[in-house]
Amino acid sequence: MDEENKLSRKTVLKAALAAGVAAPVALIGGPALARTTAAGGTAPELTPACHDDDDPTIAQTEGPYFKPNSPERTSLVTPGTPGTRLTVTGYVFGRACLPIGRALLDFWQADVNGAYDNTGYTFRGHQYTNAQGAFTLSTIVPGLYPGRTRHIHVKVQAPGRPVLTTQLYFPGEPRNNTDTIFDARLLMTVRDNGSAKDAAFDFVLDVPQTPTSTRPTSTATPPGSTSWAVGTAYAAGTRVTYGGRGYVCLQPHTAQPGWEPPAVPALWRAE
Repeated sequence: MDEENKLSRKTVLKAALAAGVAAPVALIGGPALARTTAAGGTAPELTPACHDDDDPTIAQTEGPYFKPNSPERTSLVTPGTPGTRLTVTGYVFGRACLPIGRALLDFWQADVNGAYDNTGYTFRGHQYTNAQGAFTLSTIVPGLYPGRTRHIHVKVQAPGRPVLTTQLYFPGEPRNNTDTIFDARLLMTVRDNGSAKDAAFDFVLDVPQTPTSTRPTSTATPPGSTSWAVGTAYAAGTRVTYGGRGYVCLQPHTAQPGWEPPAVPALWRAE
């Protein structure tokens, strides 16, 4: 059996998590959190941006619109709320890719017109991950406002640990290229679901954990690939190697420092 067909500890873990968590839609082929239903009813494999000893999710500015004491809720919309419906799902992991239950996630964002509610709590709410480390947020695609691309703010905190403040972004947005805060490592996987959209993102917190086993690695170089390099313009479908592993480009872009394939699952899919 070759390395690519071996089951790692993380693969088995995520399959078990998927079996116990209902996903709103199958994000087939998504680079960040692919929930697929395998033939025969077996548990699907998840492929989030989390590897043993992976770097934690990066922090970003809180911005001027955060308000404490948001209501606890998983849905920020009502039937009459204008805007394109968006469901964001994912997991919160620690450094060993083990799920973190009861992690706090506090979301806030602009409405469809790009405005924040600074007097009340519209499009603001916090929730906790379940025992499997999973979360679901029902909201809308936020509107644009001057100087920024589309984004969702979030604070994430494991019980008794420091707070991570960061932002989530949408792929394919023209303003991603001009927003000085934007970072491709925070791109969600986004797919159309009828008139709505489904997105996925997994957070990796700087929480020490003890892995239960060793994750196997592959050192095989896929045929037709080249080494990933900063400054190279990559087209969708391009194959590269990085750290002894092969990756396929998912979105056209020019490589920048910090956008290495393992760090940006919205740009690269591991082979």
